[in-house]
Amino acid sequence: MIRDRPALCERLATVRRAPFTGWSVVAGAFFGYAIAQGLMHSYAVFLVAYLADFGWGRAETSVAYSVSQLVVGISSPFIGALVDRLGTRALVAVGAVLLAGGLAASAAVSSLWQVVVLYGLVMTLGSNCLGLVVSVPILSRWFVQRRGLAISIVQSANGFGRAVSAPAVQLLISAIGWRRSYLALAGLMAVAVLPIVRAFPTREPPASDAAPATRAGATDPSAPVWTVAAAMHTPHFWLLFAVYLLTGLGSFLVSLHQLAWAIDVGFDPLYAASVLGTGSLLAVVGTIGTGTISDYVGREVSAIAAYLISIVGVICALFVRNADQHALLWLHACFFGLTWGARGPQITAKTADLFQGPHLGAILGVISIGTGLGAGGGAWASGLIFDLSGSYRLAFQLSIAAYAVGCVAFWMLRRPPRSMVMRAG
Repeated sequence: MIRDRPALCERLATVRRAPFTGWSVVAGAFFGYAIAQGLMHSYAVFLVAYLADFGWGRAETSVAYSVSQLVVGISSPFIGALVDRLGTRALVAVGAVLLAGGLAASAAVSSLWQVVVLYGLVMTLGSNCLGLVVSVPILSRWFVQRRGLAISIVQSANGFGRAVSAPAVQLLISAIGWRRSYLALAGLMAVAVLPIVRAFPTREPPASDAAPATRAGATDPSAPVWTVAAAMHTPHFWLLFAVYLLTGLGSFLVSLHQLAWAIDVGFDPLYAASVLGTGSLLAVVGTIGTGTISDYVGREVSAIAAYLISIVGVICALFVRNADQHALLWLHACFFGLTWGARGPQITAKTADLFQGPHLGAILGVISIGTGLGAGGGAWASGLIFDLSGSYRLAFQLSIAAYAVGCVAFWMLRRPPRSMVMRAG
């Protein structure tokens, strides 16, 4: 028996390691990201409750959301560097605890600054630790040939979370009020912490290691090892930054105020939340589809197709004049929702394509500042435009313009410039 103990221990260790394949990591990243994004995007529903209870203006109420998006951008480089150093599991655990704590404390808010601190800072940092900046580096090491597919599956969790959270939180607030709803959501996050964290391995294969057997491809041993400084000397880095900024601007000029806009038009709040939530659910199909296609037709073609579909969705919203136009509301929700987050896999996969190596998390984090600036500015500007004009029409038109410029910027990424190749050598 004693002689057999080392063999038994080895078999047990193999069993413990077995669950940690590329696809189990994808599953953990998906559900962690889905819960985090669902909770964060529920702010659009709480915004309506704040307007009713506190009488704040829309630009004022949007401040917390704008601060949140700025914090996402500013904190991403640091979180990216931490995940390169500490690993995915540690960051996910910290993020889940911060998110649960911020939700619980939000039940007692009585002034705007408290919402800004709890939602804009605490919950945002927690959510960011459950996001793509943390999961993409490990996914890019597990998947090479199907990197677009793997990342798009996780990115699709954004749409899944939004789809479920909008009607569910609206129903919850209608039943028990917004303060108790925050406590209920905090409980959900607390319950989800352990299974999400356990989905990630305690030890990750370094970026320089050979690919495990379960990975869909092998790393290129001749590829340059990129640092943040080296990446910043390439035009591709700044084009990716611009694409992130324009995508955030175009999306958040619309998304935060979608429900408030639909209610202003005259739609019932629960009905509007259900329609918009159903549209968001299509993002699961749209994001995975565009991400998968990008592995075959290229990131640029896939991303531009997603931009054009989003533009059609916003155009539909511009034609909605009253609550009798149910078809246009559904078309807006479906077209805009179908490609919500669909550019994300293209941007992150393109970043991994160009800047692979042990510093990918930090590089992706710095590039992600762009989306924070765009999203934060777009969310606040949309509220300000409404406060000044009584309409979201100009905000929606600016969204279309941002998406159109994003198409041009992404198309310019189609060929690696000579300067990048020279600097990488």
